[in-house]
This record gives sequence, structure tokens and C-alpha cells, in this order.
Amino acid sequence: MPRGKYTNHKGRNRRFTNPEELEEEKRKEEQKKKWRQQHGDPSSSEEDSENEKKGSEESGSEEETSDDEPTEKAKGVSNLIEIENPNRVQQKLKKVTKLDTAELADKPQLSRREREEIEKQRARAHYQKLHAEGKTEQARADLARLAIIKQQREEAKKKREEEQRERVEAAKAKTAATQKALGKK
Repeated sequence: MPRGKYTNHKGRNRRFTNPEELEEEKRKEEQKKKWRQQHGDPSSSEEDSENEKKGSEESGSEEETSDDEPTEKAKGVSNLIEIENPNRVQQKLKKVTKLDTAELADKPQLSRREREEIEKQRARAHYQKLHAEGKTEQARADLARLAIIKQQREEAKKKREEEQRERVEAAKAKTAATQKALGKK
């Protein structure tokens, strides 16, 4: 039993049709045609007449009578039902003048992601511009924080300078006191 749903024929021997079988099939087909012609089956007679037409056109012995013969009737229900694909879009012919202007006027169609990415970049650039000018809330908060830090640094600098002066004055006073104690002055 083969595995899987389908069988493959890879390991089998090749099978060729015998010439006797071919001859038998041809003979049966000819018998069917004769029987149809005798009993007046219209579908087979049309097919036979088509085959005869093709043969006669190739040989060129008979005259062309394609204009005199009526067109073939559609078989079955297909002639009653008109089949049309609603999704099929027929290409409309375009004028050359409109074609040139249409190509120039149409912008390249971007996908949704590409369009959103471009919008994000524009918004980011606009925000950076406003931020640099100090017009955004975040920029105002940053500037206020920087002003506070600057003020604190200035106060610390003044305090360090005062302490430095006091140390220098204290050192001068100490050296003056030691000089006075030694009596050098």
C-alpha cells in the first residue's frame, strides 16, 4: 500500500501503446462516425464538415464557400447565458496628449507605511525647529532648568571666590602675625 494520498509511477515499467491498439481505436472511431451519419446526429455532422473543410482548404481543390455557410450555433446552455467577468478591467485607449500630461501630473503613489514615515520625519523636523526657537513646552522647561542651573553655578562661583579671598587674607594675617611676633617688621 503506498504511503500518502497519491501514488507515483516512478518505479514502474513504461507502458507503450501497441500499433494494434491504435488501429483498433481508429476503426472504432470510424464506425462511430458512420453510425452518427446514418442516424443523423447534428453535432457530429458539424464536426465532420469542419474537418472536411479544413482538408479541402489545404488541398485547394474546392472553392471557398465560407461566406455562404451560416455561423455555428453554440451548443448547450452557453448560448442562453451571457458570461461576463465583473472584475475584468478593460484597458481604455488613451490619447497621446492626455498621456503626456497625466504622467507629469501623477505623483508616485506611496504605500501607507512610506507616507506615514515621511509625515513622521516632517513632524520631527518641525518640532526640532520650534524647539530650537524655544516655542515648545519642553524647550521652555529646558530653558528654565538651564537658567536655574546657571544661577546656581554663578552663586557657587561667587562663594568660591569669597572663600579664596578669605583664605588669602587669613594667610596674609597669619604671616603678618608671625612676622610681628618675630619682630622682623
